[in-house]
Amino acid sequence: MTQTNQPTPAGQNSTPARDWVKVLANYREPNEWRSVFELGVTAVPFFLLWALAWWSLSISYWLTFAISLANAAFLLRLFTIQHDCGHGAFFSNRYVSDWVGRALGVLTLTPYDVWRRTHSIHHSSAGNLARRGMGDIHTATVAEYEEMSRFQRLTYRLYRNPITLFVFGPGYLFLLQNRLPLGLMNGFRYWVSAMGTNLVLFIALGLVWYFGGLMPLLLIFLPSTLLAAAAGVWLFYVQHQFEETFWEIDENWQLHEAALHGSSHYVMPKVLQWFSANIGIHHVHHLYSRIPFYRLTEVLRDHSELAEANRLTIGESIASARLHLWDENSKRLLSFREAQLVLAKA
Repeated sequence: MTQTNQPTPAGQNSTPARDWVKVLANYREPNEWRSVFELGVTAVPFFLLWALAWWSLSISYWLTFAISLANAAFLLRLFTIQHDCGHGAFFSNRYVSDWVGRALGVLTLTPYDVWRRTHSIHHSSAGNLARRGMGDIHTATVAEYEEMSRFQRLTYRLYRNPITLFVFGPGYLFLLQNRLPLGLMNGFRYWVSAMGTNLVLFIALGLVWYFGGLMPLLLIFLPSTLLAAAAGVWLFYVQHQFEETFWEIDENWQLHEAALHGSSHYVMPKVLQWFSANIGIHHVHHLYSRIPFYRLTEVLRDHSELAEANRLTIGESIASARLHLWDENSKRLLSFREAQLVLAKA
C-alpha cells in the first residue's frame, strides 16, 4: 500500500522537501516483469525499425531517412531506461541493472560507468553555485557576467545560444566528447568503460559498413542518433533551466530543497511522456532517484501536491530558452536583456 497525503491547493508546496523522502520510499521497488516488458517494447521496435530502414534503402533514401528519424524516439527511450539502470531503479539486482545499462550505453553512445558517475555528481550538487561544472549546463550569475571580459561574455553567449545547445552541442557531446572519460581522466575503471564502449561501438559500426556500405551509417545511424541526442539535451535543459528554478550558495544549499524546487514537472502529451519514459516528472525523480520511471505516475496520482508542483508546459519551456543568467537577488533566471537592466540599476 502506498501512502497518500491530503491535497493542497495547486502550486503550493506545504510539505518540507526532506519529508517527502520517507513517503516516496514506498514507490522504490521495481516490478521485474514490468521492467523486462518496458525494455522489450522499446528495444524490439528499435531493432525492427533499424532493419526496416536498412531494407528501405533499395526503395527510397527519403523513406530510409524518415524511418530513422522515427526510430530516434525509441533510442531516446532506451537512454532513459539506461538512466534508470544507472540509479539502480530498473532492476532490484544491481549487477543486472549495470550490465543492461552498459549494453544500452553502446546504442546510446554513452559509456555507462562514466555517465553514471557524472550523473551522480549532478544529483548531489544540482543547484549549488559552488559545485557547477559536472553533469550540468553551465549557468553564470548576473554578478559573474558583469565581471566577465568582453571576450568571455561573447563566449558565454555563444555557448548559451539555442543553436549551440540544441543543434551542434548534442552531436559533439554524444559523437565526440563521450569517447573519453572527461572529468574522470584519472580513474582506470572510467577509461575501461569509455574504451570498452568505443570498441564495441566501432566493431558494430564497422560491421554495418562492411555489409551495407556508407548509406546505413549516413541515413540510419546518424539521423536517429543526432535527433535523439538533441531531444535528450532539450529534456535535460528544461528540467533545470526555468525561471523560478533553484540555485544557492554552498552555505545555504540543501539537497532536498534543490531537488524539489530546482527540477521541473514537464507536462507533455501522453505519447511524448511515453517515449521520454516519464523523465519530465523530474522533481520527483530528483527527490528519490530509486523510483522506476513507470512508477513516477503513481506518485503524482497519489500526491496532488507533487502533481501541481513546478509544472512547465511545452510553451513555457520554449520561452525558457531565452533565460541565461541567474540573479541571486530576485532568485530568478533572467534573459541577457533583463540582466542588463538589473546591472544598469545597480
